[in-house]
Amino acid sequence: MEPSNIVDLASRLNINCIALTDHDTMDGIPEAVRLSKSAGVKVIPGMEVSAYDYDHDKKVHLLCYMPKKPEHLLEMCRETLAKRTEATLKMIERVSSRYPVTPEIVKRYAGKSKALYKQHISMALMDMGYSMSVFGDLYRSLFSKKNGWALIEFELPDFRDVIRLIKEAGGAAVLAHPGVYDNFEIISELVELGLDGIEVWHPRLSDEDTKRAYEAAERFHLIRTGGSDFHGMTSSKVTPLGTKLAETDELDKLLERFE
Repeated sequence: MEPSNIVDLASRLNINCIALTDHDTMDGIPEAVRLSKSAGVKVIPGMEVSAYDYDHDKKVHLLCYMPKKPEHLLEMCRETLAKRTEATLKMIERVSSRYPVTPEIVKRYAGKSKALYKQHISMALMDMGYSMSVFGDLYRSLFSKKNGWALIEFELPDFRDVIRLIKEAGGAAVLAHPGVYDNFEIISELVELGLDGIEVWHPRLSDEDTKRAYEAAERFHLIRTGGSDFHGMTSSKVTPLGTKLAETDELDKLLERFE
């Protein structure tokens, strides 16, 4: 979904503040900010940065809000996007051994995306009638981390390097959905590296995960954030914009410290 459509949707849902945090890019921010005033929606600029915890073999997503000088961070993210696209092109080659897909076809589904994703392959296959959903049985057969026969992994930056660059950029560093990848064990290290907040309210966090995140925020004096993690049609579960919201006083803390 285009940034302008997201701002418009927020306005129609009477949501007066959103954070736009695309994966590894901030290219959609200017358009969203430009339309925000007329829509009556405050847009917080940000990005969700893909990282990895190589000590525990787990993905880590770090949210960066309101960076002042993001040049070095964006340079690293561009490298991540290039690696992602390269891996996806190799996956297309594997998938094409059984299904009539080509890079050109898949790119049509990527639209203005800054990288090619597995979801774009799945969207093409769905449109061809091979699947009823983006994240269905075919997707799992192709791309499951355990036994996906078309999956090709690629190297992500270490989470320590990511948070260092977020802080260098003058942004707020927030650990995204800690229960999704079970990142609770690195919170104390992240705090030492300058972590500012933790995502407590998220549609994929269980009640127990939410409680653990809330308690970690209290223990380490972190800002508690939340959001829908809205991905439109490329989401593995139904999560309309506004499914989860941050508390107003916590949002005010974030804005007071970093805006």
